[in-house]
Parts: sequence; C-alpha cells; structure tokens
Amino acid sequence: MSVSFLNLNYARLELKDDLDAAYRRVMESGSFILGKEVEAFEAEFASYCGVKHCIGVGNGLDALHLILRACGIGEGDEVIVPANTFIATWLAVSYSGATPVPVEPDERTCNINPELIEKAITKKTKAIMPVHLYGQCADMDAINATAKRRGLKVIEDAAQAHGAGYKGRRAGALGHAAGFSFYPGKNLGAIGDGGAVTTNDGELAEKVRLIRNYGSKVKYHNEVKGFNSRLDELQAAFLRVKLKKLDEWNGRRKQIAKRYLDALKDCAGLVLPFVPDWAEPCWHLFVARHAERDAIRAHLEKKGIGTLIHYPVPPHLSEAYADTGLKAGDFPVTEGLAKSVLSLPMGPHIEPREQADVIGEFGRRFAS
Repeated sequence: MSVSFLNLNYARLELKDDLDAAYRRVMESGSFILGKEVEAFEAEFASYCGVKHCIGVGNGLDALHLILRACGIGEGDEVIVPANTFIATWLAVSYSGATPVPVEPDERTCNINPELIEKAITKKTKAIMPVHLYGQCADMDAINATAKRRGLKVIEDAAQAHGAGYKGRRAGALGHAAGFSFYPGKNLGAIGDGGAVTTNDGELAEKVRLIRNYGSKVKYHNEVKGFNSRLDELQAAFLRVKLKKLDEWNGRRKQIAKRYLDALKDCAGLVLPFVPDWAEPCWHLFVARHAERDAIRAHLEKKGIGTLIHYPVPPHLSEAYADTGLKAGDFPVTEGLAKSVLSLPMGPHIEPREQADVIGEFGRRFAS
C-alpha cells in the first residue's frame, strides 16, 4: 500500500499535450517577461474571480506584501491577522514595515474569529487580513462589517482558496483586494512559483503594477522604489491551461472530502472539518483533528499513507517572531490546533482505491 499526500505528476500527465503546446508557444514567441501570456492570464483569472483587475506577481507572499504597500500601510501601522495561519501572512505585514496583530480562530472552522477582531483594533490598525485557510472562506460579511465601521481595509489571503465560494461569490472578490499563491501544490498551481493580486480598485491595481516592476511604467523611468516581482510568461501560459480545469478538479476534491466525511464520522475523538451553510470550500486541504495526532500519523506512515501537518508551529511561537514577546499560552486555541491537526491525502488525482486505503487504515487504527 502506498498513498502519496499529493503527487503533482498526475496533473502534468493529464494536461501533457496542452502544457507542451503552451511551452512551445512561449519559447517561439521570444517574450518571457510581462508579455501576452501574462496579460491573457490576468484577464482570465480576473474574470474567474469576478473582479475587474488581476496583477500577476512573483509569489503569494509578494502578492500580500505589495497590496499593503499599495495601500500605504507601513511603519507604525498595525494589521489584524489570524494567529492560526502559515507564517507568510505575518511576513507580508512585517515586510511592509507594519506590525501583525494576531487574533484567535473560531475553533470549528480554524479561520479567524470575527467576534474577536474588534477588541484587537487600536488607533494604529489600518487593515484586517483574513485567511481562507485550507480552502474555506473566512466569514467575510462579519469581517467586512467590522472593517467598514472602523474605516479599515480588508485584504484576503486567498493563497489556498482558488475557486472557493462564499454566499455565491468567489474568493478574491470578497474584500478590498486579495493575494493568491500559485505554488505548485495549490489548487491552481504553476510549475514553479507565482502569485497574483485581485481587486476591483483600479487605483490600487495600477499601484501594484508599478511596484511589482521596479516602480516603473516606462523602462528606466522609476517613479517609486519598487520591487522585482513579476509572474513570468511561461508560468502564466501553464496557469492558463490549468485554469480551464480548476472547477472540474475542485469538484473531484469535493467528492473526496464527502467520502472522507461520511466514512470517518464515527472514529472516536476525531474532529472532522466543519463547513458552515454559507461556505463552499475548494478543499485545498482536508484537515482532521485528534488528541493522539502523532500516534495516528505514525500508524498511517507505517502503512505507506502520506500525511502532513498544517501547521506544527504557530507564527507567534516561531523563532522568526521571538522579538514580539509572545509566548506559549498566549493563543491557546491556535496552540491546541497545532498539536492536533492532521492533513489527509487530498487532490484531484487521488484514486478511489487510494481513498479506500486511507479510510481503511483509519478504521483499523480506531478499531485497535
């Protein structure tokens, strides 16, 4: 028995002819940076998300960082972030010069708890950056209501939420702007790195376009101190191919998630993902929880089933943020999740037999 957590080669094989054609098209064009492929992908992804503007950038971290810069958020400012997230969310705030202010998650959804945001807001707060963790949108109406009342920007960290829905709208169109990652393991993944910003704000879009390209609209004429963060032509061409399959692939993920939810519901002590009525997850990850997580993971690994932990070290306990003075016990819900979460194999190419192997080993583990 062998079940990989995620095997990216299957996606390549399914799309081999189209990916090869995209490669040849770019190679033959002789244009490799900010050309027609990037322009076309930006238009197609903006349309997919239901927004007016998409700006391709180097990666997901840069997408969030450049949004903050374009919003004028920097030194002396604060940004509300989830305590329970991948560290890139916090790093984007730090790179802008602002301070990340963490808020505990709702223990059911693992996303930022809207009810706790208000008390974290100060006179220095300029934005709220919710994360659509694991591919399920945060409760954006509640978050947007708080932001509107307090005059704050809302910046979606949509790195895991390609195609995720919230009350009939898609991630990337739920705040002032959103940052996406196209890291290879994402639902919409490049064959390398990449990212994008989506927004309906034309002025913000132009600022991000400027900042991503050395602060220059016209070559060698630099208006601001910008960065080099550009989605390249080859990755854009590959993403255009994959974007056409995204909804189908997300549908396969949904079927796998339903099978897991139905089959594992009676495993004692196992907490399965909670999906509110208004959420339409794209199931980037299927994350269960158990107090004996490490023992369960060891059992599955012994049987050849790959799992991962998203995430074992909360940002506030990482060495990178030791200078904040935050310590163990400050965010008990987040710390409890870090000790109990376990991500099961999830992806559009996990075969029914492999799904059955995962479910069967869980059954044997809980029967023993």
